[in-house]
Amino acid sequence: MEIMQKYAVTPKRELNDEDFRMRLLSRFANEAVLCLQDGIIASPSDGDIGMVFGLGFPAFLGGPFRFIDSYGAGKLVAKMQEFQGVYGDMFTPCQLLLDHAKDPSKKFHVKK
Repeated sequence: MEIMQKYAVTPKRELNDEDFRMRLLSRFANEAVLCLQDGIIASPSDGDIGMVFGLGFPAFLGGPFRFIDSYGAGKLVAKMQEFQGVYGDMFTPCQLLLDHAKDPSKKFHVKK
């Protein structure tokens, strides 16, 4: 208990379940978009498959790019900027995500 008390951190703000969820999902999604932006992956489909089967991104969300398309890039960027103000630069949205947030009609997956 002494060690636990020594390294205990006071939360910077009160968190709810949605904040916990979005803190994890937003970082995963941002890193996936950054990989696409930097040419590390060839397509959003590759990123979705890799994140679901390789890293354990929640399959029911379809992968990070499908998640962004359904949640909304604008909403995600707003949430990340909120977290950035509290927790720092680790929540800075990458440029490609910011570009998608500016134009709500932009999607990573095109419906056929």
